[in-house]
Amino acid sequence: SHSFVKYSAKAWEYGFSSSMSYMNDWFFIPFFMFGWLPIVVYSKIRSIPEYFEKRFSPSARFFVTILQLLYLVGYIGIGFLTMGKAILPLMPPSMNLFGIEINITLMGLIIVIAFVTGAYTTFGGQIAVLFTDLVQGFMLLLAGLMVFIIGVDYVGGWHAFWNLLPTDWKLPLAHFNKPPDFNFVGIFWQDGVAGSVGFLFMNMGLIMRFMSAKSVNEGRKAATFNILFMLPISAIVVSGGGWVGKAMSMLSNSPIPANTEPDFIFVVVANIIMGPGVFGFVIASLAAALMSTVNTLLNASSAVYVNDIYGPIRVWTKKNKKNEKVDEKRALLVARIATVAFTVLGVLAVIPFSSYPTVYEAHGYFHSTLTPPLVIAIFLGVFWKKFTPAGVIATVIGGVSFMVLGAYYPGILISPFDHGTPMDPVHPYTYIGALYNTFVCLAVGVLVTLFHKHLSKAVTRLKKQTNHNFMIVTMIVFTVLMFGMVIFNIGGVRLLFILTLVLTIFVAIISTYYIKYDPVAQTEGLTAGSIHRAKELFKGSKLNEREGEIVKVNWKERNDNEDEVNLSKHEMNKMNAEVGDLVYVSDARKYLGGLKSFHSKIGKPHDEEGIIYISKEHVTNGLLIKTKPLTVEKEM
Repeated sequence: SHSFVKYSAKAWEYGFSSSMSYMNDWFFIPFFMFGWLPIVVYSKIRSIPEYFEKRFSPSARFFVTILQLLYLVGYIGIGFLTMGKAILPLMPPSMNLFGIEINITLMGLIIVIAFVTGAYTTFGGQIAVLFTDLVQGFMLLLAGLMVFIIGVDYVGGWHAFWNLLPTDWKLPLAHFNKPPDFNFVGIFWQDGVAGSVGFLFMNMGLIMRFMSAKSVNEGRKAATFNILFMLPISAIVVSGGGWVGKAMSMLSNSPIPANTEPDFIFVVVANIIMGPGVFGFVIASLAAALMSTVNTLLNASSAVYVNDIYGPIRVWTKKNKKNEKVDEKRALLVARIATVAFTVLGVLAVIPFSSYPTVYEAHGYFHSTLTPPLVIAIFLGVFWKKFTPAGVIATVIGGVSFMVLGAYYPGILISPFDHGTPMDPVHPYTYIGALYNTFVCLAVGVLVTLFHKHLSKAVTRLKKQTNHNFMIVTMIVFTVLMFGMVIFNIGGVRLLFILTLVLTIFVAIISTYYIKYDPVAQTEGLTAGSIHRAKELFKGSKLNEREGEIVKVNWKERNDNEDEVNLSKHEMNKMNAEVGDLVYVSDARKYLGGLKSFHSKIGKPHDEEGIIYISKEHVTNGLLIKTKPLTVEKEM
């Protein structure tokens, strides 16, 4: 949804090349569909940091949780900034409320928006987010197409529209390395690599939607549909307002004000070319979709907080056992409080982002700086079996240290990677900084992992020393001090660079010293090369992959809450199913799209053909109606 504002701005400034970001996602889709997605589902994780505990260690989970929440809060800030910039052009300079004259500013508007959005998410939860997203997604696509089609007609049809655009505006790609605010090589590394992988692999709001899908195969279908159909349509829809705006500005009696800010162009164009009713629909669609995007991120943030901070703290303080089921009411209350807190943090995140000329550049800087450590950690964790806990923790701490150093000294550290991109002194290397950040994180992770045997030998020798505890504590103290010096830029670039190298080595040694790691148990079912084993662990037994029919049955309720269903031998033969197989049970009315459904496993069979026995909990969770038949599909 924020794409309407950011891509329309670049379409207004640079033309068709604004849509080139939509060509950057396709080559990462197979890694997601056949690597990350099945691992997320079959490992039964509830959040991305939880994966890092299973794959590496609790300490890895801790550091990843911090980065994950920073990423989500930053995204919330981008969402609030976009909403403010979308609505601000429609507001008067000031308004009188109870005799008090109130000036309308961007931050003031964002605070009001945040209050409404936070309240909606706090009391609506994931169900409200999913349902509204579905409807508002269609509304937004329709609104964007209407703006483009009506806008082309407004300037005199396609032929006139094409001829009005300057030649440079018709190029499909931006210039290779200039200008600094929009160039091909910078956008590729920022959006195509850091942004695309970040969105697919670490955006918890998106991951939660895939986790709510019926199965891994359904999730793969959704990803395929997105890349083949939705992205091409979206590329036109999100940029169309800017293209039309540029054509309108070339008219002899242009209705576009000369001083129009790029971020306002979509709203300005829609206001000019549409009648009041249709314009209201377009703006309502944009505002509603922006709100849903922020809602999704707020909901994801609270979920990460409950699962990866609140839950572990209760286990650590011995208020809960490790695998004990959480009190749902208490967890819901904590999630609501967390939502309020993350709403406030999201508003504060707007402050640094608002210094950028456009949302596009603010979003680009956000991707360049916050995604590389997690992107590298996830990618290496999933696709490189040898990646170690020391490697992932060094990637996070050492990689972030090198990134901070690059932010302080871009002319020295990032310039060798800039591909000739000019450095803007106000916002240096907004996009190409992603290449430097990705490189240093990748280099740290790979080198620490390759030296794992040497680190293990060094730690073994260290543990033989009588004062090894004192030595390791001393290392921790010096690591914290060095990290603080880097963060607060205490010292010159040479000193800080050397300290960052030493810091990274210390982190690798400390991690190897403390973390107990089983390279077999902690990679089985958690890496891309062991998906089959992941499915077996998910099921709890050997797989049954024989093809079978989907059967239609009536249901009867058992007087228990056991998580199993009982089918007749006849239905089980038709399904090629066995006791213990996993099944998907759904209301037979296809138009419901799985809204009334549940997953379970097959229990002991019976002899009543056409009947399935289910528990009370199945009836409640599946929202089933007594007289309506069900379909049963074997999953594995």
